[in-house]
Amino acid sequence: MRARLYAPTLCALLSACAYLPAASALDLEQAYQSALAHDATFASARAAYTATLEKLPQARAGLLPSVALTGNRAEASTTRLPGVQYTSESYTLQLIQPLFRWANWQSYEQSKLQLAIGEAQLAQGRQDLILRVAQAYFDVLAAQDNLTFIGAQKAAISEQLESAKRNFEIGTATITDTYEAQARYDLAQAQEIQAESDLAVRISALQQIIGAPAGDLAKLPPAVNVPAPQPAKIDAWTEQAAANNLAVAQASLASEIAQRDIEIAKSGHYPTVDLAANIGRTRGLVGQNVVNDFYTTRSVGVQVSVPIFSGFATTSRVDEAVALSEKARSDLEAARRAAVQNTRVAFQGVNAGLAQVRALEAAQVSSRSALDANKTGYEVGVRINIDVLNAQQQLYSTERDLAKARYDALMSGLRLKAAAGILSEEDVARVNALLR
Repeated sequence: MRARLYAPTLCALLSACAYLPAASALDLEQAYQSALAHDATFASARAAYTATLEKLPQARAGLLPSVALTGNRAEASTTRLPGVQYTSESYTLQLIQPLFRWANWQSYEQSKLQLAIGEAQLAQGRQDLILRVAQAYFDVLAAQDNLTFIGAQKAAISEQLESAKRNFEIGTATITDTYEAQARYDLAQAQEIQAESDLAVRISALQQIIGAPAGDLAKLPPAVNVPAPQPAKIDAWTEQAAANNLAVAQASLASEIAQRDIEIAKSGHYPTVDLAANIGRTRGLVGQNVVNDFYTTRSVGVQVSVPIFSGFATTSRVDEAVALSEKARSDLEAARRAAVQNTRVAFQGVNAGLAQVRALEAAQVSSRSALDANKTGYEVGVRINIDVLNAQQQLYSTERDLAKARYDALMSGLRLKAAAGILSEEDVARVNALLR
């Protein structure tokens, strides 16, 4: 089990060492492998799982024999032998093998459930890492796109500003065109400064997760087709979420643990039976005589302890465990409903995102045509400078929004699979295949 736990980490460390020094652009899969090795949040989840592994041997110890050695040595005297000093020594080796301890057996069964919860928590930590890496990665790409579009808009406004100045000098345009273009240019400069700052923040967030400089990133091509969710029916996704969602799985295991707690509480009413074996060596006062040589005693038998009355403490603990079991069942139902709701939201998000991408693709075509028409109209004198500037701004805003919509649609697809409990590294590879 420990080998299975640390094998992915070792692979991640080797992959991170192989990927990061490369001269090519960092892609999403490489960023994820680096995050597996360096992200502090996932490292915490992995350490928590390692600690959980120890629950099983600790609980198993309650079913196995225990061996204890006790001894004492003292200088003593007695009024039965006035003036006689003697040394009293005794050593006892005791073995206790539980034969019937209902609480210990239930604790052992509980430890298996706790181990399963630890595995589910580690799997959820891995899913969360995928989502955090992907979100940080696409945030950087979106910030880069925004800076690129602002730079292109700034260059176009600069050309329009020079054109307005020339037309004013030859008397074919008013000074108003120059002022309008200059105002737009100044605004673009301010937006560029803000975009550069935002990009630096996004890069820092990605580097915090992957634990290394990000460098150049592989990008999403403009004409890429974002895949639609499969299956295409929402009911199939909600059924899968109700069965496989990791939060639901943990709540279900917690409910089973609560049932075991009831049995542990009830064990306060049950007797305990142990096999006891003792071997002892003693010397000292025996009757009226002082014995200087050790003599040995041996015993093997069964110890039975029957609880009779504990001041109603056992009954109170049973009532408490029953109430906590009801709470665990309610938590399970709440987790199942939340999983279904989150799946519905993610499914709608994917479809809405894909629809938005299609709408913005159409808007991009029409905005480009509108810009060309306004430029032509400005050249022949039927359009003014502000019309061209507005058309330019609309085109670049549409292109920026289109790129962002593609990233959001991909993230919604990953969140949908996470809500259904089936997000895996294969999904990272599928998204990564879209990057260039």
